[in-house]
Amino acid sequence: MDFKLLKTDSQTSARAGIITTDHGKIETPIFMPVGTVGSVKGVSHRELENDINAQIILGNTYHLYLRPGLDVLKQAGGLHEFSSWNRPILTDSGGYQVFSLADMRKLTAQGASFRSHIDGSPHLFTPENVMDIQRIIGADIVMAFDECPPGDADYEYARKSLDLTEKWLERCVHRFDTTEPLYGHSQTLFPIVQGCVYPDLRKRAAENVQKYNRDGYAIGGLSVGEPAEVMYQMVEVVNGILPKSKPRYLMGVGTPENILQSIALGIDMFDCVMPTRNGRNGMLFTSEGIINIRNKKWQADFSPIDPFGLTFVDSRYTKAYLRHLFIAGEMLGPQIASIHNLGFYLWLVGEARKHIVEGDFLQWKNAMVKKVSKRL
Repeated sequence: MDFKLLKTDSQTSARAGIITTDHGKIETPIFMPVGTVGSVKGVSHRELENDINAQIILGNTYHLYLRPGLDVLKQAGGLHEFSSWNRPILTDSGGYQVFSLADMRKLTAQGASFRSHIDGSPHLFTPENVMDIQRIIGADIVMAFDECPPGDADYEYARKSLDLTEKWLERCVHRFDTTEPLYGHSQTLFPIVQGCVYPDLRKRAAENVQKYNRDGYAIGGLSVGEPAEVMYQMVEVVNGILPKSKPRYLMGVGTPENILQSIALGIDMFDCVMPTRNGRNGMLFTSEGIINIRNKKWQADFSPIDPFGLTFVDSRYTKAYLRHLFIAGEMLGPQIASIHNLGFYLWLVGEARKHIVEGDFLQWKNAMVKKVSKRL
C-alpha cells in the first residue's frame, strides 16, 4: 500500500491524499461503507460502484469467521472473489464485536474466548489466529486485534486494557510479518491506537504503534459513549503524534458533523453503520439537514429527496413517495434511503477533499456543519 499526501489545509489539519492498493486507488478523506458480512445491507454492488462511488468497503472478521466460515472463503479465493467486489476492502479484526459480547466473552493474555451470537458455540480469538483469519479473508487493509474499552471506563481499567492491546499488537505484527498473502495481492496491517478518554494513555499508545512502522494507523475506542468534544480532544492528541506521512483511520465515526470536524483534525478514513442503519429506520442525511421521512410533513412533498441529486434516487424519487414506501412497509423504502445516505456521505467527503485542495475548507466546513446538523 502507498499513501501520497497531496495537500494540507493552511487553517486546519485537514488533508487530501491518495491511497494506492492492488485493488485500486482511494482518494482521501474517504468514507467506507460497512459491509459486515460481505455485503452492504440492502445495497447492490452495482449501486455501490456506479451510484454511490464507494472506493473501499469494510468486512468484519468476527462475522465472516462465523458465516460463511473460513473454508468457504478460502475455496472462493477470498472475500473479493466470493462477493465479486473488485475494489479495496478493509477488515475490522473483530475486537469491537467481541467487546460488545460482554456477557459472552472472557479476556486473557492469550486472547478472547467468546460464544457465537448465532448458536452459542465456543470460540477463541488470539492475535495470531485473527491475523490468519484476515489472511484467508484477503482484505487489502487488515486491523490488529485489540480490546475496545467502554467510553466510561475508569483509568485503571483503561490502562490494563491498553497493556493488553499493546502486547497483542506485538504478536499481531510478528504473525503478520511471518506469513504471506494467499491470493496474489498485497495486504497491509494497521495498528489501533486505544487509551479510552485519557490523554496520557492515548499519547503512550500513539507513540507505541509507531515503532512498528506500518503503512497506516487506526484510532479506536471512540464514539463508544463519550461526549463528542472528548472524542475530538483525543483525536487531536493522537494526530499530534502520529506521522503525517501515513493515513489515519478513525474507526466507527460517525455523524456528518463528526466526520467534518474530524477531517479538520487530520483524519483521512472513516466508517460507520449510521448511513444504512439510520436509513433503514427512515432517517435521511441531506445537504440541507436531517429528515425523518416518516413525519407527516413529507406526505405531500413532491420535491426531490436531495436538491443536489447526489445519487439517482435523489432526483428520481420524491420525499412523498419515499414516505409512502416507509409507511406501507415496502422494502424499497429502506433501500432507497440507504443508497441516498451512503451517496450523501461519499459526496460530503468528496466535497471536503475538493475544498481542501481549493484552499477554502474551513469556511465551507463551518457552513456545512450548521446545515448537516439541522433537523428539517
